[in-house]
Amino acid sequence: MKPLALRRASLLRCTTLAAVLSGTLLTGCQHSASMERVLTPREQARVYMEQNQPAKALALLEELHAKSPGDLDVARTLTEAQVKSGRTDAWIAELQRRNTQSERAVNHYMLGLAYFSRASDAGAPAVAAFERAIALAPNEAEFHYRLGIALLESEQYSAALGPLRRAAELAPARAAVRLPLAKALHRTGDSAGAVAALNAVVRAAPTPPEVTTARALMNQIADPFNSFPKAAEGKLEEGMRFLQELDVPQQAILAFEEILHDYPDLAVVHALLGLAYQRLDDAGRAVDEFKQAIELSPKDGKNYFYLGELYLSRQRAEAAREAFSKAVAFNPLLDEAWFRLGNLSLDKRDLKAAREAFQILTWLSPNAVPARGQLAVVYQLEGDFPAAERELRYVVEKDPENMEFALRLGLLFAEQSTRTRKPEDRKAAGAEAEKWLLKVLEEQPDNALASRALQQVKAQE
Repeated sequence: MKPLALRRASLLRCTTLAAVLSGTLLTGCQHSASMERVLTPREQARVYMEQNQPAKALALLEELHAKSPGDLDVARTLTEAQVKSGRTDAWIAELQRRNTQSERAVNHYMLGLAYFSRASDAGAPAVAAFERAIALAPNEAEFHYRLGIALLESEQYSAALGPLRRAAELAPARAAVRLPLAKALHRTGDSAGAVAALNAVVRAAPTPPEVTTARALMNQIADPFNSFPKAAEGKLEEGMRFLQELDVPQQAILAFEEILHDYPDLAVVHALLGLAYQRLDDAGRAVDEFKQAIELSPKDGKNYFYLGELYLSRQRAEAAREAFSKAVAFNPLLDEAWFRLGNLSLDKRDLKAAREAFQILTWLSPNAVPARGQLAVVYQLEGDFPAAERELRYVVEKDPENMEFALRLGLLFAEQSTRTRKPEDRKAAGAEAEKWLLKVLEEQPDNALASRALQQVKAQE
């Protein structure tokens, strides 16, 4: 058991120099591409940057920028290369010279990025440069976003709200914009607004680093041990050790009730007491404690999750679904709640809600096999066979020995072969079905489901 202090999640910095300077110049570019074809200048520049050879990338990036001065990905990567090459001072002087000759928003944007890379200029000089870029191009979300970041990193949280909100308005589907907005909202006391921003993040296909940052922020917003009385920490540790490590819920209950005798309004202790009663299969007492925790801390999503789990174990599906919906509304980073909500929606054949839940979960935990499997079920029920195939292949490509998903791929193609009207499509789907079903039968010769499906496929030939 970790000490209480170690269980409290600390908020990661919303941005770093690398995050500020780097962009998506080459989304999806593979290192092996250079072996298959000649790289474009844009691709070659990114390869140099990935290999930490910024000096080699500079000439290519300068040429790209000259041809497309409005391409902000190129402009950002060019500035990153200048900084990493040790040419920050020279680059700032060059940008100032260019602005003197012909002032442009992109030059101020790059100037702001260059200033931000130096601790001494990350405040006022960077802010002034981004503000000038906005004055020249007021509808560019990236400029508002960078201004917000500069203000946020200068701990000017209230001032950062305006540009970050504007960036979110201009680029509503961009997850990265919502993260600093959530941080600024939290730092200015608007926890509800911060959670709303995080709810938008999880629906905007966040990257794994963005998910990590979102989890850290959510943990800080919803820290149940915040302001926990120090006098009770020892007894809390004792109770949690009995509950989690030793599996002696009776002793855990005694410890938690002793805390509540002195501090009756500690929501987290009521929740832990509910878990202890649930371990003893005392559903009535558990429900009472979970509801007490919710009453004391109505915006803590985990309390609704605990209640939902209890309802689910008692076959109260609709009550569980309502509890899980509230859980993710107040804490959108609860993976298990999304999974339960997806399954309950699938049981009701609410495919839209199920698809949203499982899709969000695949973004939160990309390698979560059950979530991808259930998402594939939803797509298959909707008749979207390519999407179902994509989810199943994601798993079998990472785990070729996963016979469950190999079987499901075979069954998917078998169903597709019976539904398609074109003979050539039916033949192609049948061939794929046969390939996957035979692979399963090689490993599991007695698999009756695979055997029957294979016979049906062959009967159509």
